[in-house]
Amino acid sequence: MGLELQRVPAQTRKARVLQFMERIKLDGFEAHYPHELSGGMRQRVALARAFLTNPDILLMDEPFAALDAQTRIILQEELLAIWSAEKKMVLFVTHDIDEAMLLSDRVVVMTDRPGSIKQEFPIPLDRPRTFASKDSPELKDIRLKIWKLLETEVRKDLKLT
Repeated sequence: MGLELQRVPAQTRKARVLQFMERIKLDGFEAHYPHELSGGMRQRVALARAFLTNPDILLMDEPFAALDAQTRIILQEELLAIWSAEKKMVLFVTHDIDEAMLLSDRVVVMTDRPGSIKQEFPIPLDRPRTFASKDSPELKDIRLKIWKLLETEVRKDLKLT
């Protein structure tokens, strides 16, 4: 629909969709309805759909939160691969510290209500990244600092301080 609204010709739309279906390892499922796909497959389609319209900025609000741990890891790596090929700016919202550090060049920790930037952390990992990158020794100290900031916010919210 997004490509159609951009007035991309039908043949071009079809070719781009098929290319992305292959990229996300869903070639052969083009004619399937969403209810015929697993949760992970539907999420991969959502990723492809988001990138297909060629946005300047892609906003992703906890897109992997409802997935099982294994599927989540696979889709994180898929997102990294797609990002590597497309080089788009992605604003990714997550409550998962490891996910934030794996996927991001910068992690921004927000305060609770009203939301404002509490602190920003550059992530010193080279690309390309994989699931194993999250265990990088450079991230140990950053992970702890992020957790301490988040813990303070959560305790305030729960009135535990």
